[in-house]
Amino acid sequence: MTFTAPQWYPRAAVITLLACTALLYLWNLSVNGWANGFYAAAAQAGAQNPTAFLFGSSDAANSITVDKAPGALWVMSASVWLFGLNSWSLLVPQALEGVAAVGVLYAAVSRVAGVSAGLLAGAVLALTPVAALMFRYNNPDALLVLLLVVAAYCVQRALAAAGGTWWLPLAGVAVGFAFLAKMMQAFVVLPVFALVYLYAAEAPRRTRVRLLLGAALAMLFCAGWYLLLVELWPKSSRPYIGGSQGNSILELALGYNGLGRLTGDETGGLGNTNFDVGAGRLFGPDMGGQVSWLLPAAVVAIAAGLWITRRAPRTDTVRGALLLWGGWLVVTGVVFSFANGILHSYYTVALAPAIAGGLAIGTSLLWRRRDDIRATGTLGGMVAVTAVWSYLLLERNSSWLPWLRVGVLVAGLAVAGALLAAGRLTAVVLRMVAVTAISVSLTGPAAYTLATIATSHDGAIPSAGPSRNLPPGPPPGLLPGGPGALLFTPKPGPTLTSLLRVDAGRYTWTAAAVGSNNAAGYQLAAGAPVMAVGGYNGTDPSPTLAQFRHYVEQRRIHYFVGGAMMWPGTTTTPSGSDQANRIAAWVATNFPVQTIDGVAVYDLTQSLIAGT
Repeated sequence: MTFTAPQWYPRAAVITLLACTALLYLWNLSVNGWANGFYAAAAQAGAQNPTAFLFGSSDAANSITVDKAPGALWVMSASVWLFGLNSWSLLVPQALEGVAAVGVLYAAVSRVAGVSAGLLAGAVLALTPVAALMFRYNNPDALLVLLLVVAAYCVQRALAAAGGTWWLPLAGVAVGFAFLAKMMQAFVVLPVFALVYLYAAEAPRRTRVRLLLGAALAMLFCAGWYLLLVELWPKSSRPYIGGSQGNSILELALGYNGLGRLTGDETGGLGNTNFDVGAGRLFGPDMGGQVSWLLPAAVVAIAAGLWITRRAPRTDTVRGALLLWGGWLVVTGVVFSFANGILHSYYTVALAPAIAGGLAIGTSLLWRRRDDIRATGTLGGMVAVTAVWSYLLLERNSSWLPWLRVGVLVAGLAVAGALLAAGRLTAVVLRMVAVTAISVSLTGPAAYTLATIATSHDGAIPSAGPSRNLPPGPPPGLLPGGPGALLFTPKPGPTLTSLLRVDAGRYTWTAAAVGSNNAAGYQLAAGAPVMAVGGYNGTDPSPTLAQFRHYVEQRRIHYFVGGAMMWPGTTTTPSGSDQANRIAAWVATNFPVQTIDGVAVYDLTQSLIAGT
């Protein structure tokens, strides 16, 4: 007996998938508040000033930009301009980008492997903990992932001759705009996209080369127009390019956000803050619980799928899709494992679509051969490995739902055994076993995802799951400085907030503070521009001491809040410019200080201290 799905099933199924994903990502969304205050303040600035919008300035007076291209900020700033500044207007765009990414992944996988595989891929992506984290957060990773999934879909369409000549250039357009979201990380998958197309596309070789060159030109245009605009724009009439030492967006793209992330040689950065470089990084304590739940199973599924399709024609679309998603997984995984520069655990959201797509297609191929003991044995092995790995990941938070890891392990091993005995099961029972296998395999990541949604997240380095494993933000009353000032935005008390708001319109900047996160907290509270001295890390030479003194003489800055950015065990920043600390020292020497709501505040409109 065979089961034939009714005609309405695919549409109803994908609508249900997207509705559930939307509910998952939008539920309790405001619990994250401003989320990453660094980007929240920039979105606020972009909604207030068109120049700040264009360049991604940290403040509406355009002192310095964020240390990324502003593509993701354009979406957020537009939302803030339309709906006002609040948690929802900042975070809903990312949630909708997540829903769209799930939908596009479903479309890509279902074209080559069927509706069930597409639904599985979409569910795996939606329930990956780091995906639930970042699609509910205002970092640029959400837009990056959506655009890369769109690009992969376009490459899949381009593999078939019937797909026409526009799909590959459209993939280039998507990657180009992904560059405007997070710069060079968007290009990590380019070798995979290009090689898979050259190998597996149905078009003649000359046509493949021509279309690939066209796609490269489309990508360079969509990414390069902004670089050219910024480089040609007079520096005196635009903000300083944050994250660079020479006020250059090319330096930012190729250095701090480019090769420096691989080599660790990032002038102005913090050096390599990771101590787990190597093959096991994706499974380690920082990244394992974020994304690796189904990673072993995905590797097995992709390998099995490639073996099954080994004798298929070069242009086989299923094998082409496996090469595409599998190549994305391998190349990105290797880069993340061995990068020596700054690499945060939430970056692994870029692996989630590849894991989901490769796993779903490979599993579909194996299931279609369920009469073969080798196929059901492989499926059983995948479930067993997933159950064991889920147990180990859950054990890392042993005090959180301790019964869950035991239940997943026992149920997973039982289902794996049932799959090994598939030849003796009826069709109905076997389908029930398959549904149970999927459910058990998704239990661990789903539990982490629900815990992520139930927990508030803020700061620069959010982490999915029931525990964040991060140092807490600085409590109210502590002076800015130390690692807390780098990672979290301060929440100024009512007296300081009122002070910053009074007469704010008379000044270009109501205040200045060292470090973008410090400045962002005061700016979000006051609703007026606050200068981020030294940019994100406090290491950018913007402004110089001479420029800052000139601003003070012109009475363009009202207050200076806090002091220098101090790192543990040192009195200077690790690399880059020391202008920010020199400015803080000059202010402390030359202006009287008062403590307001536990924070040191200097009134820069007061006369210099006598004798200085």
